[in-house]
Amino acid sequence: MPLPPAGDPLGEALHLLHLTGTLYCRAECTAPWGVDIPRLDGVMTLQVVTAGEAWLDVDGEAPRLLRQGSMSLVPRGTPHRLRSSPDARADPLFELPVEKVSERYEILRHGGGGARTHITYGVMEVDHVAARRLVGQLPTVLYLDAWEADDAGWLSSTLRFIAREAAELRPGGETMITRLADILVIQAIRTWLDSAPDARQGWLAALRDDQVGRALRSIHRAPDRDWSVQSLAREAGMSRSAFSARFTDLVGEPAMRYLTEWRLQLARAHLNRSAEPLSAVARRFGYASEAAFSRAFKREFGVSPGSVR
Repeated sequence: MPLPPAGDPLGEALHLLHLTGTLYCRAECTAPWGVDIPRLDGVMTLQVVTAGEAWLDVDGEAPRLLRQGSMSLVPRGTPHRLRSSPDARADPLFELPVEKVSERYEILRHGGGGARTHITYGVMEVDHVAARRLVGQLPTVLYLDAWEADDAGWLSSTLRFIAREAAELRPGGETMITRLADILVIQAIRTWLDSAPDARQGWLAALRDDQVGRALRSIHRAPDRDWSVQSLAREAGMSRSAFSARFTDLVGEPAMRYLTEWRLQLARAHLNRSAEPLSAVARRFGYASEAAFSRAFKREFGVSPGSVR
């Protein structure tokens, strides 16, 4: 898939938001019911209400009613509860029986036999440094309502499509749900980026900045280049001193420190999925030798690159 236009570094960050669906669950609940989901480190969770309604109670946030045709996103695995009413008892998730349909898909049936609610629940991992940076700046929970959105037509159609795939689980259904979930997650984040004051701060503000954004885009597209503060300042069209001060002010750390972290995070992810020799990995991410790469990697993560593999 081609990258977004060169003038859209924020679009590039969304382009790199590759999600890996680790589990999808169709919850068929009847009132009264409640499910208590513990902390799930390193993942984001997506809740799509396809029938009925449910209350979502996320730690640190006020409970909110999710009606049919709405979704929520908990981007950092914060503990939360879904239930039929704000005061309904919530049973621990892992104590409830489920029907395993496949390795990545299950059905949960729970409740007291009253009003019916269906929820499609997704657990997803992000697997790129840009995605983790972006997720780290998101709020505790995001909401998207198909009936309130300006583009409600396609959104409600997507939610209905997910509901159908979840109900029938035809051949290829898991793949369809995974792809549709990607679209919903990106739309929820885009909606937040367009409207939230917090989206104008930190790393996201740096991406939007005309000058620092160009330097960040250059690092992201070519982490193997022999970058210096001077060469990055040229990319930004600024003097060395002005660029250094502005980069640190917006990003929260000096440019060369950011470059090192970016390279090593990319390298660690690459090591987890590749058998490429360490010397080649070192060159791929901008290190002149395997020894220099190994020293930097151990300083950053406390372990050698070989042990990660």
